Amino acid sequence: MSQFEWSNNLDTSIEEIDLQHRQLVNFFNQFMDAQQDRYEVRMALDNLRSYALYHFAFEESLMDAAGYEFVRAHKKVHELINKRMNEIYLRFNAGDDVTGRMGNLLNKWHDHILNDDTAYASIVKAYEDAPLGNHNHPIDS
Repeated sequence: MSQFEWSNNLDTSIEEIDLQHRQLVNFFNQFMDAQQDRYEVRMALDNLRSYALYHFAFEESLMDAAGYEFVRAHKKVHELINKRMNEIYLRFNAGDDVTGRMGNLLNKWHDHILNDDTAYASIVKAYEDAPLGNHNHPIDS
């Protein structure tokens, strides 16, 4: 499997989210580079799992603050992605080659950004662009 190339069509126009998505791509590419070294694969998987948890929590806090009506459904997708990452991690620890599973997860995550993240982006962006007196930003809390 080859490296994942970032495409501008994945940008949400929310700078911090786009930076976090790019960081997740970097961790995936580290995973791909490390295929012959189990220690490096484990480190890449650890980075992916922990950073994804951070990213999902950040993203969900933005959606909650902006009043995005489909936030519960979006959180369910995040839970499913986390579950799949944990399954991949367990299979790796059992000695399995998880490259194909990681590729499948990456494809699902790619679709998640294109569809689900794009769906909330305009609402969060409008919330962020509102005068500061009109809301409390989750990052400032």
